[in-house]
Amino acid sequence: MAFRLIFALCAMLFLAVCEAGKQMPKLSNKKLCADSECSHPILIARALQDYYPGDCRFIPIRQGQLVYVYAMLKDRGNLFWAGSVQSTYYGEQEARIGHFPSSVVEETHALMPATTEVKTTNWDFYCN
Repeated sequence: MAFRLIFALCAMLFLAVCEAGKQMPKLSNKKLCADSECSHPILIARALQDYYPGDCRFIPIRQGQLVYVYAMLKDRGNLFWAGSVQSTYYGEQEARIGHFPSSVVEETHALMPATTEVKTTNWDFYCN
């Protein structure tokens, strides 16, 4: 009886951990950043149109919002950038870095050159 209870608890714990996060397919193996940790924004862009993400790797963007771009994906993912949306009110949206198509924004301010090539990791495409 005790064995079944322990087994059941372990199974529930395992399922809970599996549901807590999900590894999504990589969009690219490399990205261009301002530094080796992609911690500094490359540029500021303004959204030209609304963008509604297809899955949790991407961030929603509303027309007119400012987006801080931290990375530009390379190779097969070169149509996507990674960044964070700046809302009109600081507390309006939780800060989260995610991907979006580069075609939905226009560059407004260049901040730092994207000259550092960095390998992407599984965490770059992990969903919470």
